[in-house]
Amino acid sequence: MNNRGDFLVIRPFNGVFIGIFAVLIALMVLAAVILKDKSLKAKKAVLVTASLLTLAGFFVYKYYLSIDVDYNDLMVNRGGFNWWNELPLQLCNINMILIPIAVLLHKKELLAFCFFVGPIGALMALCMPLAEFDGYSILLPRMLGYYGTHFLIVIEGWSIGAFGLYRPRFKDFPRIVFAMFAVSFSVFMINMIMRWTGIFPRANYFYSVETEGNFLLEIFHKWIPVPYLYLMPSIVILLAYMTIVTLGFNIFCKKSKDQDE
Repeated sequence: MNNRGDFLVIRPFNGVFIGIFAVLIALMVLAAVILKDKSLKAKKAVLVTASLLTLAGFFVYKYYLSIDVDYNDLMVNRGGFNWWNELPLQLCNINMILIPIAVLLHKKELLAFCFFVGPIGALMALCMPLAEFDGYSILLPRMLGYYGTHFLIVIEGWSIGAFGLYRPRFKDFPRIVFAMFAVSFSVFMINMIMRWTGIFPRANYFYSVETEGNFLLEIFHKWIPVPYLYLMPSIVILLAYMTIVTLGFNIFCKKSKDQDE
């Protein structure tokens, strides 16, 4: 049932949305302050634990989606719920897997990817939700799962910088773009394998095979009507986002350093 009259209804940029986001950002800042003088090992442990708990919560959320009658009714034209379509392999949620790997192995390229790319994917999901996640009470399990998961993925990605595990630098941009190509093409090949083998003929992680009506990807597809390759113009958006974040992060760090002196 649609609960648009409920004061706990959540949709992009309404009071509930902004309130939850603000609280989580405040918690990230608090955690960064508490961990400021702690060891690198402690910071890594906190971030890896948070990511793994988010991943566990993600599967609980997907279980509730699988038994959500209203959700399955809304999804009937897309084949209903299918576990093969719900794996954490989307741009908006792959960070749950990549952050523990990047942090534990201290892979700089992956840390940079998780800091920049994962959060922007989750932010896009938060700002452009599908109809079944737009305008319902946050107390519904599917809404709590959807918004909670994506908000946490954003915060955990940003925490890589806040905890001092990675400092964004302009000279890292080529390696980040390369990491983006490597991850996205790997996911595209997973789609192809799932389609070719018949495991899931509609596999479309990263929206790399079909646009599924996404207005931005529809525009890109008109320019480059080839699966996967139509994602290439999105690199421009990523570079603009990385530039803004890097400038902001370095200005903030410079001011903090000046105040300490």
